[in-house]
Amino acid sequence: MSENLRKKLTLFDVFCIASGAMISSGLFILPGIASANVGPSLFLSYIIASFLVIPAVFSKAELTTAMPKAGGDYFYITRSMGLAVGTISGASTWFSLSLKGSFALVGMGAYISLITNLPIEIIAVFLCLIFIIINVIGVKEAGIFQRILVIGLLFGLFAYIFYGFRSVQLSRFTPFTPFGGGAVFATAGVIFISYGGLTKVASIAEEIKNPGRNIPLGMFFALIIVSILYALVIFVTSGILEPDKLYNSLTPISDGAHVSMGIWGGIIMAIAAILAFVSTANAGIMSASRYPIAMSRDKILPSFFSKINVKFNTPHISVIFTGIFMILSILLLDLEILVRTASTFLILIFIFSNIAVVIMRESKIQNYQPKFKSPLYPWMQIAGILTGLFLIFEMGLLSYIIVGIFIFVGLIWYFIYVRPNTKQEFALIHIIERITAKDLTSNFLGSELREILKERDDIVEDRFDYLIKQAYILDLKESISVEDFFKRVACILGEQLDIDSYEIFYLLKKREEESSTVIRPGLAIPHIVVKGKNKFNIFLARCKKGINFPGDKKVYAVFVLVGTKDERNFHLRALSAIAQVAQNPNFDEAWFNAKGEDELRDIILLAERRRIKKK
Repeated sequence: MSENLRKKLTLFDVFCIASGAMISSGLFILPGIASANVGPSLFLSYIIASFLVIPAVFSKAELTTAMPKAGGDYFYITRSMGLAVGTISGASTWFSLSLKGSFALVGMGAYISLITNLPIEIIAVFLCLIFIIINVIGVKEAGIFQRILVIGLLFGLFAYIFYGFRSVQLSRFTPFTPFGGGAVFATAGVIFISYGGLTKVASIAEEIKNPGRNIPLGMFFALIIVSILYALVIFVTSGILEPDKLYNSLTPISDGAHVSMGIWGGIIMAIAAILAFVSTANAGIMSASRYPIAMSRDKILPSFFSKINVKFNTPHISVIFTGIFMILSILLLDLEILVRTASTFLILIFIFSNIAVVIMRESKIQNYQPKFKSPLYPWMQIAGILTGLFLIFEMGLLSYIIVGIFIFVGLIWYFIYVRPNTKQEFALIHIIERITAKDLTSNFLGSELREILKERDDIVEDRFDYLIKQAYILDLKESISVEDFFKRVACILGEQLDIDSYEIFYLLKKREEESSTVIRPGLAIPHIVVKGKNKFNIFLARCKKGINFPGDKKVYAVFVLVGTKDERNFHLRALSAIAQVAQNPNFDEAWFNAKGEDELRDIILLAERRRIKKK
């Protein structure tokens, strides 16, 4: 069975998955519960929470565009901080997303029970089984389903805002903070789970087309639009309903619509609420199920979790496992405990994401190449870490106990099962290596990131790439004359091409005398034509102290091309490819800072250029 997931999701799918996952329990159930603790200033808590999540959104966008793999934040947290933290973060995120999905199913059950009189838990379990089937059938089908839900939901909410503003009574906002200003911030922590949809996008990154563009744009659009919707809908609801009716209501938006739009308005918003819960539950199973895949690939969980269904190309075992857990949480957990625990785990993961950006950047790993870079680094990440810690502090003792037990169990699993079976190089070790000046790492992480970048950018290797992978690399520590350099090149290429080394030396020297091959400061491309047929080779060299070319020109990067006359067309294409690679504004810095041959090759292999088709 293939372990690769197909890229089927577009920018609109990303937006719909993120926004649909946010607009549900956070809007249709939480306002009633939360308003009992904060009063009419609840909309301000939502606005504060939306600003507090911005650092994590920037960090997630950067990390996910650098490593668009199944498992999202688990994957990049593991690559930055190691398997111990990765075990905890992966399990925590899966746990949080699954609980959020369960919360949505309970909310959906609450609305449907008003019509059917069936027990909420029975309805929620039945719906969960339906979503399991949908997600086993295929992610594209689940994505189309998500689009329909979100479009209908947005239309309903905008209608609610439009009609509701006419019924708002400003007197209901006095007193504005009956429970004190501290309650506004404490409530922001409780409703933080409302922004968990942004985490879901990271988890399905491997299945998104053009992830470097579509992931950050989809996340930003979703955050902006949903934050505005949250504030407006909560403001309207608080201004319409009497406090006694709003506080602790499980159907606050439907109640508000009933007042402002009549009985049909209440019915319409009840339908919109159901669509929202369907959207979140569907996105919850879709995204949470990707974490066991990623953890299985890293041998943190048994290998069967990463199996992909041959017929549907979906992780059926992981989907079913996640669905079963959601069913159990629906039947066994209290609603408020569900919310607080999921929020605490979510905040913890957001803190880890901010820390991961700092570690990845400071590790100076060459192949860490995000398409989007967080602005205001590192202050944005520091702000995210501090606000996250503040929000966790506000979550209460029971949440601490549950999270503490979860982390303890995770560490036991790591030491008993994970550590004896697998090892993983991570970026934090690279930072320690830089500080201690000791060789502590291999190029395993760099190689893994290289393969991720090739997949992300749809790089199909051509003949030039093959030659670069086979090329001899001379990494000189001391300055050298161009004549001595050509002698060394001639000896190596002569043996590889089965050509007299003196002939190569003579041609290189003659070529340089006729016209300089230094095409710009620091870069030279000596290229010659030799006798024979079907021969072509590339030789790479770096000299940090400079090779002394004629005219007092110091050269630090050299590409030597040697080929026979029948290879003339490819010779020209190779020259063009090198020129495109060297035009990268970061080329010189990367060439100087590369650690060894593998990183020097990767600079060329991963560069943006037109690929040369094989002959």
